[in-house]
Amino acid sequence: MTYLLINTWFLVAVGLLTAIAWRGGSQPRMVGMVGAFVVVGILTAIFDNAIIGFGLVDYDPEKISGVRLGVAPIEDFAYTLAGAVLIPLLWTALGRRKDSP
Repeated sequence: MTYLLINTWFLVAVGLLTAIAWRGGSQPRMVGMVGAFVVVGILTAIFDNAIIGFGLVDYDPEKISGVRLGVAPIEDFAYTLAGAVLIPLLWTALGRRKDSP
């Protein structure tokens, strides 16, 4: 199984949870989600490149797409995207539930 396939299943699950939450009225601010993705994406790029560059982590070339940002495969950024969407969504959903009478 490739990392891209694993990421696809993971991102589909996050997408479904997002759709359910948005339909239920939990809608975090998009500016916050995009801002979080930019900040965490930059940090992911820096630190993933460092740990891969120093040889702490390596990827099977047969299981990655071959697209890289520096030495980090693009697949590494799927979890960053998912976190930037899912964490504000959960924060908003759980915060509203707590405030409900």
